[in-house]
Amino acid sequence: MIQLNVIETVLLYAFGLGAVFGALANKTNFCVMGAVSDMINIGHYGRFRSWILAIALAIGGVALLEAFAVLDMSLTANNETSNPPYRTPMFVWPRYLLGGLLFGIGMTLASGCGNKTAVRLGAGNLKSIVVLLCIAFGAYAMLFTDAFYLLFFQWMQPLAIDFTLMDIESQDFGALAAALTGADEPGTWRWVLGGSLSSLLLVWVLKSRDFRGDFDNLVSGIVAGVLIVVGWYVTAGPLGQELLEEVEFMDERPFAVGAQSLTFIAPTAHAIQFVQQGFAMTYATFALAGLVGVIVGSFLYALVRGGIRVEWFKTVGDLVNHVAGGLLMGVGGILAMGCTVGQGMAGTSTLAAGSFLATVAIVFGSALTMKYKYYRMLHEDASGIAAFVTTLVDFRVLPARFRRLEAL
Repeated sequence: MIQLNVIETVLLYAFGLGAVFGALANKTNFCVMGAVSDMINIGHYGRFRSWILAIALAIGGVALLEAFAVLDMSLTANNETSNPPYRTPMFVWPRYLLGGLLFGIGMTLASGCGNKTAVRLGAGNLKSIVVLLCIAFGAYAMLFTDAFYLLFFQWMQPLAIDFTLMDIESQDFGALAAALTGADEPGTWRWVLGGSLSSLLLVWVLKSRDFRGDFDNLVSGIVAGVLIVVGWYVTAGPLGQELLEEVEFMDERPFAVGAQSLTFIAPTAHAIQFVQQGFAMTYATFALAGLVGVIVGSFLYALVRGGIRVEWFKTVGDLVNHVAGGLLMGVGGILAMGCTVGQGMAGTSTLAAGSFLATVAIVFGSALTMKYKYYRMLHEDASGIAAFVTTLVDFRVLPARFRRLEAL
């Protein structure tokens, strides 16, 4: 019989972390899509710096805890490097690029990423129910049907780089640096590179006087980064070790086992599976509990502050955009192995090369979509092709001579 005491403890931690995140994001308007919009439209970097602050603290926190052997990121029941397997030695680079681009486009069409969708749902935005269901549908198709293999894996696998063929155990920068320098273990490189990158990002973030005086953005970045580290500590620290030992000889091991932190796309598919399996605790994941926590935390904050606002689609076009955006986030989030939180914060904290690639692709996909939409709005009579080509010129993907529309 499954002993659920430790499993329930881990899931309660996840729910609590998610609740704090949900209340925080509701209060401070922490949103990566909004951050990209601020940069593109008004040249304001406040929310973007908040996100980078969270990333910097997550990277630094994980590097520090690994340096003192507090975390064991290989602490899993299925021989992966974590859940998702950020540090997997099989570097399928096309999935990170394409998945990130699809996710970035999707979150812009749907007015926010998976985390923002959950926050809005908690605050009464009924449009978010549709978006979340579409995310779940796309993610479920990718995880539990042949869609991923048929549409992507068949042609991506031959392009993958298998680092094990070069005697490299992981795709993280520490392992790669250790292999290049002939070091016996990647541990030293992980905390050196992690600490250095964290410090550089912190310098860039905190050099802005305006940002240092922005309480909401400053606090949201700090708390978000700490929450990611606490997630890793719960699942890959002493409690995670206790859980792994408890289920070591079980034939069907609970999905809450193993190193993992907050992420918000795969849990939507796990929610469907959880329901299909009759709400069996074996199928409750850490990230699923965190997702539920975000919704509840946002709801409680909105309830206390009187911020519950019921909202629905005003036009058919608005509905179509949100449905398409949700589906793209579901497919792209699984393909990229995470979202703005799952890859952008939790993944990058492991120094995995794919996480950084996916994160850059997400931001680029969002910025590209945003600027395209504004060109279409500003030049109503122009074709979609002209708007798209001009957008690529703005991002210097194409030479200036290809510009078709007047700059914004």
